[in-house]
Amino acid sequence: MDFERHCWAEIDLDALTHNFKLIQAHAAPAQVCAVVKAGAYGHGDGMVCRALEAAGAKWFGVSCLSEALHLRSVGIGGDILILGRTDPACAPSLVRYGLTQAVFSPEYARQLAAAAVETRHAVQVHLKVDTGMGRLGFMARDPADVAPCAAALSACFDLKGLSVTGLFQHFAVADSLAPPDVAYTRRQYELFLAVLAALEAQGRRVRVAHCCNSAALALHPEWGMDLVRPGILLYGQQPSEDAALPGLVPVLTLKAAVSQVKELSPGQALSYGLCFTASRPMRVATLCVGYADGYPRAMTNKGLCALHGAPAPVVGRVCMDQLMVDVTGIPGVQAGDEATVFGAGGTADTTSAVAAKVGTIPYEILCGLALRVPRVYLQGGRCAAVVDHLRQSSL
Repeated sequence: MDFERHCWAEIDLDALTHNFKLIQAHAAPAQVCAVVKAGAYGHGDGMVCRALEAAGAKWFGVSCLSEALHLRSVGIGGDILILGRTDPACAPSLVRYGLTQAVFSPEYARQLAAAAVETRHAVQVHLKVDTGMGRLGFMARDPADVAPCAAALSACFDLKGLSVTGLFQHFAVADSLAPPDVAYTRRQYELFLAVLAALEAQGRRVRVAHCCNSAALALHPEWGMDLVRPGILLYGQQPSEDAALPGLVPVLTLKAAVSQVKELSPGQALSYGLCFTASRPMRVATLCVGYADGYPRAMTNKGLCALHGAPAPVVGRVCMDQLMVDVTGIPGVQAGDEATVFGAGGTADTTSAVAAKVGTIPYEILCGLALRVPRVYLQGGRCAAVVDHLRQSSL
């Protein structure tokens, strides 16, 4: 497949499928809702969802209506759960495209139901309980909240325009094994069970109950219930050092071409701010990647790329579109060579190493990859497809 070998991300669909099947086995008998919001965490939701659907995925989780509609537009036919708010005025689209909407408050339930009644069809909804995350959800952060929460949830079943098919919640610190966090997570789980039981005591049964994100699934597969919602695990990254699922394979590798190689003499500085000065004769290669592509500027003088299978440290300040690496000890580097910037295996930084060096998490590094970076999809060791947003938008 043809694409500009400037800066690109390679997405290994075989690794993605491996991870999905590993998660599926770990979660059994629960079904897997593949969380593919934010463009499948920067990997590209269309190709990722096609590969996951081929591997057996039947549920997909997104953040908003636009993401859900995009999946439908590329032929994804499974159940799609919108985890964030959708404007009630968009109820016709929820109905038309068979989407499931999260409902998180009595007010929102009434507004969505009223809009849905006009379509003469019901919107499928999963009710969300707030057991301690503090974002969206019917409040149940204390045992005293359980009864009123269940009453408010129960009222949603009677609203014309809504078809309640699920109940869920989200953990706040499931990725930590610190004793206070372990206790908090267990308390969240127990509160959710209490709400579910209170609903069932009122004759309100849901087809799908779910509470496990990636971290909770890694540590507590026994909490899987009917459905689990892995996100970062699918892409071969761990939620944290405490919450790890062995056997995952990283899916994404960021690569860039060498644009020029030059010699530096002792005492010569380079890049903005002159924050690196050669202490010896050096060969420096400029790579076609920078912070506008998603490589953090904070990796200045910290990053480790790879060329010809050898480590190439980042030297000088990372620029918007370019960065420099030390290739003094790597023979034969020349313009046009392929460099690994970060990702799977090899001698370059892993995605988690980049995140650690700049004080963030792998989620942010992956989601931060710019749309101008072509996604190159590999299957069976060969290029299966290329998604280049800039070229597509220019047609």
